[in-house]
Amino acid sequence: MVRNSQGDMIPLGTLATITPAVGPSLISLYNLYPSSTIIGLPAQGYSSGQSITLMEEIAAKTLPPGMGYEWTAMSYQEKAVGNQIYYVFGLALLLVYLVLAGQYESWYAPIAVILAVPLSLLGPMAVLTGLRIENNLYTQIGLILLIALSAKNAILIVEVALELHVRDRKPLLESAIEAARARFRPILMTSFAFILGMAPLVVASGAGASARKSIGITVFSGMIASTCLAVLFVPTFFVVVQRFENWLADRRAKKLSAQTIPHAGP
Repeated sequence: MVRNSQGDMIPLGTLATITPAVGPSLISLYNLYPSSTIIGLPAQGYSSGQSITLMEEIAAKTLPPGMGYEWTAMSYQEKAVGNQIYYVFGLALLLVYLVLAGQYESWYAPIAVILAVPLSLLGPMAVLTGLRIENNLYTQIGLILLIALSAKNAILIVEVALELHVRDRKPLLESAIEAARARFRPILMTSFAFILGMAPLVVASGAGASARKSIGITVFSGMIASTCLAVLFVPTFFVVVQRFENWLADRRAKKLSAQTIPHAGP
């Protein structure tokens, strides 16, 4: 019984019809708005960023007025970060450069190490393109990791070459060749130990295998490229950079000697 406008009690059945219906057992809310969750994965050969852009275009065209969308979980993080990976990559290179500049007490010697970093990126670029693996967050983490690993191989060569050239006064070219020969075995031992350690990630299976494969294949291929190319190109980089530094030092010394005015005796 309910009360009408005149204050009388009347049966509810005279005003409304009750029809049983099936409804959701759980109503999802997002920021206090009724919502539904959509989970999607990119097709093979497409990145998660492309998928996000496509879904935003579809939502803008098909959603009626008064409805919107929000990203959650990893998509939200990726959307918030955007293209910051380029800044992270640049800051990582800058950090390596500044640390090596303090270690070598030179602004030029670390350049030979920094130039070795792009060599390690040739491997992931070729493998990821050939296998059509998307450039996701885990791939980008692997690229950041390759900065340290590829720099390590170059440091092993440049450090010995500097000692031979600066301390032992050996010719520049001879110092580079001897450093590459002396550090060839340590580079192979440490690099292949790490490469074999990444092999389980490359052949990962089960839950989360996609993430493990992305970072594993990136580092695995990058270390192979760095190991094969570092011994060949880092000595060349060292010779070019050190020759330029020696030229600047000689030029600076000539200027100082030209500015010196001899004083006549009494």
